Amino acid sequence: MTAGALLVAGTTSDAGKSVVTAGLCRWLAREGVKVAPFKAQNMSLNSAVTVDGAEIGRAQAMQAAAARVEPEAAMNPVLLKPGSDQTSQVVVLGKPWADVSAMSYRQHKAALLEISLECLADLRRRFDVVVCEGAGSPAEINLRATDIANMGLARAAGLPVLVVGDINPGGVFAALFGTLALLSPEDQALVCGFVVNKFRGDVALLEPGLAMLQRLTGRPTLGVLPWTEGLELDVEDSLGLSVPVAPKPPVGRDVLRVSVVRLPRLSNWTDVDALRSEPGVLVRFATTAEELADADLVVVPGTRATVADLAWLRDRGLDEVLLRRAAEGRPVLGICGGYQLLGRSIRDDVESRRGDVAGLALLPVSTVFGAEKVLARPTGAYGEHPVTTAYEIHHGVVTLEGGEHLFSPGEGCRSGSVSGTVWHGALESDGVRRALLSEVAAATGRQWVPGTVGFEDVRQARLDALGDLVADHLDTGAVLALLDGGAPSGLPFVPPGAPSA
Repeated sequence: MTAGALLVAGTTSDAGKSVVTAGLCRWLAREGVKVAPFKAQNMSLNSAVTVDGAEIGRAQAMQAAAARVEPEAAMNPVLLKPGSDQTSQVVVLGKPWADVSAMSYRQHKAALLEISLECLADLRRRFDVVVCEGAGSPAEINLRATDIANMGLARAAGLPVLVVGDINPGGVFAALFGTLALLSPEDQALVCGFVVNKFRGDVALLEPGLAMLQRLTGRPTLGVLPWTEGLELDVEDSLGLSVPVAPKPPVGRDVLRVSVVRLPRLSNWTDVDALRSEPGVLVRFATTAEELADADLVVVPGTRATVADLAWLRDRGLDEVLLRRAAEGRPVLGICGGYQLLGRSIRDDVESRRGDVAGLALLPVSTVFGAEKVLARPTGAYGEHPVTTAYEIHHGVVTLEGGEHLFSPGEGCRSGSVSGTVWHGALESDGVRRALLSEVAAATGRQWVPGTVGFEDVRQARLDALGDLVADHLDTGAVLALLDGGAPSGLPFVPPGAPSA
């Protein structure tokens, strides 16, 4: 038996594809449906590690959590991790596969489509429903001939398609209509309806536009999802970093201010999501010395380009800020690539191929990049607090040359007020996060009090809120009909369309 499936596409990046996909997964799971997420090709520097050591997009891991299933490589068979504006590492079925340019990648697309279709077929055999997420926009007509994530996938697998548009920046009707009108007749035949995301106000104001859109396209809008605060989920697009997140009211007298260095190639910035979950913790992304000056804690996050981002730090004078903080005994935490650049030296013949590079020498460690990528789900402890949520994704192998280990058994480094670790996700362990922030509060004289709600409880509440959005604001009957019967026949063609592909 083959399971029902559909594709959630979007008018742009960050339109809400990941959120709608996760919401559908949680709604279906609550209805007792065995559901899996899928994204054929993802481009993101936010990734996760599965229990068997495969690297996939962080959004797909979040969607698997929404579906209440364990994430696996088949849910994201192709992951692109940009290392520069011109090149990306291609991860296939969870393992590094090749480093490619935008042009050279095209010659591999046919083979990668076959791999993606095999994974989708496998998921459809094992699950009742598969909710697929597109990438970017299906109307990127310059890429249609080699597309494996949007209409290329939908055509090959016969998937009905919903197109999501973000109304918040304006122009959503033009975006939805234009997306459809730029598709070929064959592609348009699979587009079954629209979803409007992030609407503020009275839906009655939209109804004339929705009615006209249906008259023009012959396709209904299946839902208008309201703007909802507090859904800071595992974003995969750096566009999400531009949206400020207000801190929760403090329990104690003071707020802790955390500045995260916004490196050009920062990766796995979801590490700081857990900090945001604590009451009275303000997390902001910073690119200037002024934005770091008053922080109680500075976090230097992971990066896909350690040596290049180290040079960027120095060019902007941020290295001097970090050196002054260390000299004054003010807390700094480096994670993965951020940890590596805080060390004494980096030998990189793999990522940047720059050879020996001097680090900031804030930690007594050295890093040597290896050809093999380390992918792991370690466990340990931070003092008496267990670490059960960590994962590793790195080529750089760090050697301790002084200081003390940050985690037991034998991981990371602490020297004075500066600490570092290659473990992503450790701050999601509640005891670890609260102990570290309490130490920051003590070092900075802040009267800050940790919260009592666990981060996993916060995450599950957010996923339930997404499921509620789908249940309350989407035409779930129409969605079930698409899953059961696919795209209906006779959907009208909207000119001008693109040439048949």
